[in-house]
Amino acid sequence: MSKRQALRKKRLKQKKQQRLIIIAMVIIGALLITAAMIYPSLKPVGEVVSITPRTFNAQVDMNTLGDPDAPVLVEVWEDFQCPACVGYSQQIETLLIENYVETGKVFYAFRHYAFIDSMVATGESQQSANASMCAGDQGRFWDYHDIIFANWNGENQGALSDRRLLAFAENLGLDMTSFRTCFNENPYVDEIAQDFADGQAAGVSGTPSVFVNGVQVTPGFVPGYQELASIIETALAGE
Repeated sequence: MSKRQALRKKRLKQKKQQRLIIIAMVIIGALLITAAMIYPSLKPVGEVVSITPRTFNAQVDMNTLGDPDAPVLVEVWEDFQCPACVGYSQQIETLLIENYVETGKVFYAFRHYAFIDSMVATGESQQSANASMCAGDQGRFWDYHDIIFANWNGENQGALSDRRLLAFAENLGLDMTSFRTCFNENPYVDEIAQDFADGQAAGVSGTPSVFVNGVQVTPGFVPGYQELASIIETALAGE
């Protein structure tokens, strides 16, 4: 074999090895991506923090609460993964419901603004919105809303994986056959998307965003209870 033939053979062998290395890297990359996508579903469900079901649960039209004929409408756009929404829902919202919704002065509406998972494959914002509406099918939207926030531990961390969302429903004692069917079929996808579109049209740019009779309160900031109460009282007085 001449030197030229030997050199050519060596180069062909090197090119073949390079191709094999590239193919192996592509396969490994694909496997890593697949593993990242399915890992949350393989993780143990973990402990579920239970909640005390609401004594006042006058659910109207799925994700609304109170008297539809109340003189004041309060709407809040939220993402179940939003850290600020946890504090708002567990503190400010609780007082609003106790002092204004339960007394018939305010009709309260939760609007979905599921956006935090828009750049990742886990889908926790969208799927938790889906699950909450399925719980609403059984008259338990607000209890499911509460158990989601009670189990929050960060954005896109697996706290709202599909398995945990199902575990929340089981913890609440929901009819799991009906819930699973609803959860898998996702019949409220258009309604959830419409909430998001309505929020964008209204000027929502983050969560939670609170509106009183159609007017956004402190755009870009989370309003405090006293501030909301003052605005509600002004609206009740007809000013």
